[in-house]
Amino acid sequence: MNLGENPHDGRRTLPELRELLFLADHLHGLATVETLANLEYQDKAFPLLAMRFGPDDPTTPVLALFGGVHGLERIGSRVVTSYLQTLMELARWDRSTQRMLETTRLLLVPLVNPVGMMLNRRANGNSVDLMRNAPVEAEGLKGWHLFGGHRLSPRLAWYRGRRGAPMEAETQAICDFVRRELFQAEVAISVDVHSGYGIVDRLWFPYAKTRQPFAGLAEALALKQLLDRTYAHHVYRVEPQSREYLAHGDLWDYLYDEYRAAHPAGCFIPFTLELGSWAWVKKNWPQFFSLLGMFNPRLPHRERRILRRHVFLFDFLYRAVQSSSPWAYPEPPRRERLHHQGLELWYGS
Repeated sequence: MNLGENPHDGRRTLPELRELLFLADHLHGLATVETLANLEYQDKAFPLLAMRFGPDDPTTPVLALFGGVHGLERIGSRVVTSYLQTLMELARWDRSTQRMLETTRLLLVPLVNPVGMMLNRRANGNSVDLMRNAPVEAEGLKGWHLFGGHRLSPRLAWYRGRRGAPMEAETQAICDFVRRELFQAEVAISVDVHSGYGIVDRLWFPYAKTRQPFAGLAEALALKQLLDRTYAHHVYRVEPQSREYLAHGDLWDYLYDEYRAAHPAGCFIPFTLELGSWAWVKKNWPQFFSLLGMFNPRLPHRERRILRRHVFLFDFLYRAVQSSSPWAYPEPPRRERLHHQGLELWYGS
């Protein structure tokens, strides 16, 4: 994956992609690297890369991390890439990590939307918001709700794409990857890292399309309780995304519903980690006037803090997929109890 001297190679224009390719070149013997799609914009080409640690068997437990779905949210991509660097080193020398990787998988797609990132744009090269692009209609979201996704014009943010059009290449590549690598797993968790909303870090689980509870409510609460007991002072607000807002076209709603249709008794929780970027603006208000300032920490010491802040969460979730008995597949009496507790906690019933 050497950058070479090709002036039409988009990898040369994007620092986050150059770093990712540098790491990919040093993964020999540690992980496999796959190009999920070759994306083109004007006269440049960009690879959409995935890394897989652990066995080839798609039925083994798996944690999958995604970043850079929105091009303005560079910090999400950097958080996942930072964890990739940590994992590479641990896989070389740490025996406990090596043993975990014998029976569990860890997948990373740190930069889903390289064209949007190059353009300093939320959307991709076709001006489509990849997190509003799935064929999912939100319940009760009517009228001119631009933030929740729309089809008015690609000139406006949160554009979903034309009605009836195929999904964008990036969205389709992620869907194909998740179906192949997560849908057969005994236990699966995914985390998609975003920024640009709120002042606290949130761990959202489905749904964005409806305020109705999702089928994995018992597992979500059991996992939250395990996180609370293990790291009593963690910073995350765990909740369904619908508590904050509804949205059309959510990719993880789409994939979760498809998974449930194929595996009604399975265990897959797709989380969105929404970094509370408004806190960074509050502490450094001049960045409010920067295009990237609402989505990314601009001061070097704050960026370093964010890059190390979430390592323990990814480690916890990776351990949770390997040692899933405390939260996954609860016995019917406990499942019913957890479900009712979740309804009371998150849905007010």
